[in-house]
Amino acid sequence: MSRLLFLLTCALALLASSVASAAIVEHSFHVQNLTVRRLCSEQVIAAVNAKLPGPTLRVREGDTLIVHVFNKSPYDLSIHWHGVFQLLSAWADGPNMITQCPIPPGGKYTYKFELLQQEGTLWWHAHASFLRATVYGALVIRPRSGHPYPFPKPNKEVLILLGEWWNANVFAVESQADAIGAPPNISDAYTINGLPGDLYNCSRNRMYKLKVQKGKTYLLRIINAALNNQLFFRIANHNMTVVAVDAGYTVPYVTDVVVTGPGQTVDVLLVADKEVGSYFMAANPYASAAPAAPGAPVPPFDNTTTRGIVVYEGAPSSTIPKMPPLPAFNDTPTAHKFFTSLTGLAGGPHWVPVPCQIDEHMLVTIGLGLSICPTCLNGTRLAASMNNFSFVRPSSLSLLQAFFFNVSGIYTPDFPDTPPIKFDYTNPINALNLSLLFTPKSTSVKVLKYNATVEAVLQNTALLGVENHPIHLHGFNFHVLAQGFGNYDPLNDPQKFNLINPLIRNTINVPVGGWAVIRFVANNPGVWFFHCHLDTHLPLGLASAFVVENGPTPESTLPPPPVDLPQC
Repeated sequence: MSRLLFLLTCALALLASSVASAAIVEHSFHVQNLTVRRLCSEQVIAAVNAKLPGPTLRVREGDTLIVHVFNKSPYDLSIHWHGVFQLLSAWADGPNMITQCPIPPGGKYTYKFELLQQEGTLWWHAHASFLRATVYGALVIRPRSGHPYPFPKPNKEVLILLGEWWNANVFAVESQADAIGAPPNISDAYTINGLPGDLYNCSRNRMYKLKVQKGKTYLLRIINAALNNQLFFRIANHNMTVVAVDAGYTVPYVTDVVVTGPGQTVDVLLVADKEVGSYFMAANPYASAAPAAPGAPVPPFDNTTTRGIVVYEGAPSSTIPKMPPLPAFNDTPTAHKFFTSLTGLAGGPHWVPVPCQIDEHMLVTIGLGLSICPTCLNGTRLAASMNNFSFVRPSSLSLLQAFFFNVSGIYTPDFPDTPPIKFDYTNPINALNLSLLFTPKSTSVKVLKYNATVEAVLQNTALLGVENHPIHLHGFNFHVLAQGFGNYDPLNDPQKFNLINPLIRNTINVPVGGWAVIRFVANNPGVWFFHCHLDTHLPLGLASAFVVENGPTPESTLPPPPVDLPQC
């Protein structure tokens, strides 16, 4: 009896400690026009609380986050909390016309959700049009009080947000591209924490500086907030140790280069153990897109470099900073080595073993095609697609509202498990095959039973060119079992699966001309967007959604929407 009372006392104490460690963290976002000066000129942008990047949100695992968004901009918008599970809070996920109608100019909406079963670096951003270029910021989830990091405690934590800048109204950039059916104009610069760095005109004094002390360790929380470019990141003469990606811990991996796709985060430990002095940190694009046909030009991209500086305490002001050598823009071997060298920290905080029984098998082709466009320059427009369907957002009601209220005609539950036509997916010769290029438009989704395990092969195609695609899944993390080049081989490639300690992510870079296999458990009812995180592709259809049905208990049933949910 005494033993039972002892165990009960311990359990109650543990529960009390858990409850006490949770807090309510409340913020207000005022989104409105802001005039900023970059690259020799002034530009009016949409920004949150007059900041670029926007405010950093800091919470602990288990906290409840409440953010009141006041839209004082001239644009419809919504805010997405990238990588947050949104367990039973799908109404707060934010993608425009997927889980909500946008917040209109002059409107407001309160996002409320718990940060459960995850910790690390995530971020938030606008999920409507190109506004993500300037409406974004960091979301840092620290462990609960008394729970340490699974790596040596750093002396300081530092945010490194990599962004992209246009000397133009980004809404107009997207609108023009949409009107003529062509890719949008490329950006004019990259940024580190909103600053382009001294390699750009009029930017000598607009460069991020990180001051360090010799012998100290710094946790760099690196976020790729760029719209359309994957990025290499290096610090001269310094190695970095990767300890987490996408708010999931990894086996420590030492590297001299970090590679990130749009939407991804990477946490690294930087030890200031070099000679006292100054060292440039720099980022340049990993632009993997190949020509659509032999002899055709490489698709245009912003081939500039942004840089900041790491300055040791005591470094003479006259010190000339050292510059790191940067990979070539098409250095796929370096990018692939980085992505495939990372493994998950099995047994670490919030580790989830790989599910073994698979309920749903999918083969999803991704890439570019064409669609008929009578108003466009050539009568056609680029149309990205999944399984040859170009996703079209609904206009009268969000997908989640249609699911919850059982409204028909908003979407169709017939997204195919396999592409309609099998072909040599990565052979560039198919760029000339008109029967494969034209993609029908649809708003089709994949319906999943609650708790179903999904394994999806993401297969790149070479239609109208080929490139590395960052694919993001809302509402879930997934295990990355394997990735490779060419066409996926269902007989031999499963032998390469890592079922012991695979990386856990929310955004996967599908290799250029290759494939990746992911696996996840659909244990969160709602509608979850599944899309390419290149904004050049999002308006053009490289997307779909998973509709996860309610479970058998109240704890597995989606609650009704908030009363202030925006209406279309």
